Amino acid sequence: MTEFDFTSIIDRHGKDALAIDGIGGPEGFAPGAPREGFDAIPMWVADMNFPTVPSIQQAIINRVQHPLFGYFRPTAQYFDGIINWHRNHNHVDYIKPEHIGYENGVLGGVVSALKAFATPGDNVLLHSPTYIGFTHCIGDNGFNIVHSPLVLDEQGVWRMDYEDMAAKLEQYHIHVAVFCSPHNPCGRVWERWEIERAMEVYAAHDCIVISDEIWSDLILQGQHIPTQSVSEDARARTIALYAPSKTFNLAGLIGSYHVVPNQYLRDRMNAVSSKTHYNDMNVLSMHALIGAYTPEGERWLKELLDVIRTNITLMHTFVTQEVQGIQAAKPQGTYMLFLDCTKYCERHQVDIETLIKRGWDVGVAWQDGRMFQAANAIRINLALPTSRVQEAIERLRKYVFVD
Repeated sequence: MTEFDFTSIIDRHGKDALAIDGIGGPEGFAPGAPREGFDAIPMWVADMNFPTVPSIQQAIINRVQHPLFGYFRPTAQYFDGIINWHRNHNHVDYIKPEHIGYENGVLGGVVSALKAFATPGDNVLLHSPTYIGFTHCIGDNGFNIVHSPLVLDEQGVWRMDYEDMAAKLEQYHIHVAVFCSPHNPCGRVWERWEIERAMEVYAAHDCIVISDEIWSDLILQGQHIPTQSVSEDARARTIALYAPSKTFNLAGLIGSYHVVPNQYLRDRMNAVSSKTHYNDMNVLSMHALIGAYTPEGERWLKELLDVIRTNITLMHTFVTQEVQGIQAAKPQGTYMLFLDCTKYCERHQVDIETLIKRGWDVGVAWQDGRMFQAANAIRINLALPTSRVQEAIERLRKYVFVD
């Protein structure tokens, strides 16, 4: 018996939902509209099609019932919520209120951190495949991205290439890197030894690390290891970025935060982000976080992860066992599945653009994986009711992956 609703198919049309209303929008980003007779199954932009935990709505409602919305400061309850959440989930006890700072989105935090420790024109190291948000926010602000490709091992597990990382850091004189943990779009949950080794490479090249850990609650297998937790040196050189938005589907409320224990890093970060006076918290996003980081939020998250595991298994089993030529590492975290369609396209003499459109035509609104610096790839969002995943599989089986 479940406590929360993860089965209802909720109509989001006209309810500020890019995932639905964006379909058929600008070419090159949003999926194309389906043919007549097919409804759209939103499996592209990384938000969820589940109602959020009721404690969030109630926290917002309680605050809205008070009729004044003037200037404010974050409350002790806000900081305590974050500290306790990280203690319970990530088993860390080093976070103090002064280490926490508000960010207008994780990507905004990435840009602030880059501006604090690099100059436009400088090179920045990222792993590829690369989250499209990184590509835009880093490139649009004048920094040059240098990719260190992740490599699939013999067991089909994505791994960092430490020798390549070191070579790129040295060759391109890089002193700032963006690290994604868990990794989007590949879904890797890095083990402690992997992060330790990566941080040794960064330390050897005097590299500041901006660690995007927005997916850290969505762990399907293993345990999230905060980058800052692996060593004293890691804590002294890492700016970590988090948000309840990915976990609880709150992207529209805007409310991320950084954790920076090192005062030198924190002072420079805050100096940049405060200069525009735009990086200020919304009072309702504060109360949403407080409502999320609760025992009710914990229970909701546990049920959510069970649903996502089911959906991931269904789709992964289908594409790897029924479709010849599709390669996909089963994600250990996030709710995204990343397909390598190279062999399928070669086998069936079809290009990736045609394959992607076949899905869009029948309402499987998956995402073009080429946006993530990966050829012949598709990213699939599986955070929706299982019945919709099953319907998507049936459409793929009948109309898309056909000889």
